[in-house]
Amino acid sequence: MTEDWLFDDEDRRFMEAALEEAREAAARGEVPVGAVVVDADRREVARAGNRRQSVPDPAGHAEILALREAARNQGDWRLEGCTLYVTLEPCPMCVAACRQARLDLVVWGAPDPVLGACGTVADLAEDPRLGPPLAQRGGLLAEASSELLRAFFAKRRKNA
Repeated sequence: MTEDWLFDDEDRRFMEAALEEAREAAARGEVPVGAVVVDADRREVARAGNRRQSVPDPAGHAEILALREAARNQGDWRLEGCTLYVTLEPCPMCVAACRQARLDLVVWGAPDPVLGACGTVADLAEDPRLGPPLAQRGGLLAEASSELLRAFFAKRRKNA
């Protein structure tokens, strides 16, 4: 996890936007994960929340959907210069997609103790066998992200 002082106000603003997407996902009955892609000029180019249930799509993770939208908006699958803000540490599928998209940086919120692939369970962001490493920093607004997830799953357990 990255020290909080390494994040600036812009980082916090973009993670707040990702949290908005996560809240909207929860309102749709989706696991509350949100993502925002920002270009090199610090302009938002895409955002998404999980849509695995509503689409249905096993790859309907917030990160994948935001990367797809960003590529369409940028006119190129290479998202060099872009940063992804996501409320939960990316899973292996999403880390691989981020590496394939050539992102400059991934900033994530809460660690994922089940599928976290940026160091919590595995470190696919740094694995040299997969090409150049993916720069990543974790822990931005982690408590807010964790609380959304806790509340969502508590409600799901209560209603089960």
